Amino acid sequence: MKIIKSLEKGESKHKSVVTIGTFDGVHIGHQKIVKRLINTAKSHDLKSVILTFFPHPRMVIQKDANIKLLNTLKERETILENLGLDILFIKNFTVEFSRLTAEDFVKNILVDQLQAQKIIIGYDHHFGRNRSANIDDLRTFGEHYNFDVEEISAQDINDVSVSSTKIRHALQEGDIKTANLYLGYNYMLTGTVVKGRGLGKELEFPTANLHIDEDYKLIPKQGVYVVSCLFEEKRLYGMMNIGTNPTIDNTNDLSIEVHFFDFNKSIYNNIIQIDILHRLRDEKKFDSLESLKNQLKLDRKTALVFLESYEH
Repeated sequence: MKIIKSLEKGESKHKSVVTIGTFDGVHIGHQKIVKRLINTAKSHDLKSVILTFFPHPRMVIQKDANIKLLNTLKERETILENLGLDILFIKNFTVEFSRLTAEDFVKNILVDQLQAQKIIIGYDHHFGRNRSANIDDLRTFGEHYNFDVEEISAQDINDVSVSSTKIRHALQEGDIKTANLYLGYNYMLTGTVVKGRGLGKELEFPTANLHIDEDYKLIPKQGVYVVSCLFEEKRLYGMMNIGTNPTIDNTNDLSIEVHFFDFNKSIYNNIIQIDILHRLRDEKKFDSLESLKNQLKLDRKTALVFLESYEH
């Protein structure tokens, strides 16, 4: 997959089929649309293109710093590449760009830059300055600029919307099973392993402390989870705590700590992707470190029982 972040007029050498959207999560509803895009492009000997925007428009227009996304930009790129997309065009979303008229957007971006022969778009899609244009306007532009418009049905759009809502709600409630079902893959956290205080080692459960740069990434409900990670082509399994370590700390600082089973290699400064498989329990405050240690041993046993059925 080719990732493009800027295009000059006429630079694209390939005529294309284009769809537009944030595709946050690239969940099963999105995947249906992406596969339709790819199949349409192949059948017409065209390139499949997704035009997406970053930062998220709400971050720019509404200054919504609290918006939480299911994917980091890099995670989204990886998922789309694995689906077989040809080109991902990531348009830098700015206030200036938001003021483009609908026709300027169509002519400058879709026609001149992406050489769109067909646009696959939702029936309720709005675009251009103040989101004033709709799919009927796009069809009119299509007649003028010689491209077709294919409508994504209300049912398919509703599936996308419902899936996104359910995934976010499920993650906030710690319902990983439902979130992963609607995603079509395991929810992931990607970050850099940084040094902690070494308390995990004292408890005989050394942990990799995960730092996530992107503050817009949605972190699931605090608690203990069963996880996996592909590291140096080897699949590792373990358990992860998302929380504030109330037995040890009196702060509200959130930490993400992963203990890998049967693994003692130093992985500081590595960027790793943690796949969340199952939720074990809430985080809780224990009376002593010994009580916490006993609970961690119990968590490990429970996690291994889950993994026996998960792997097979």
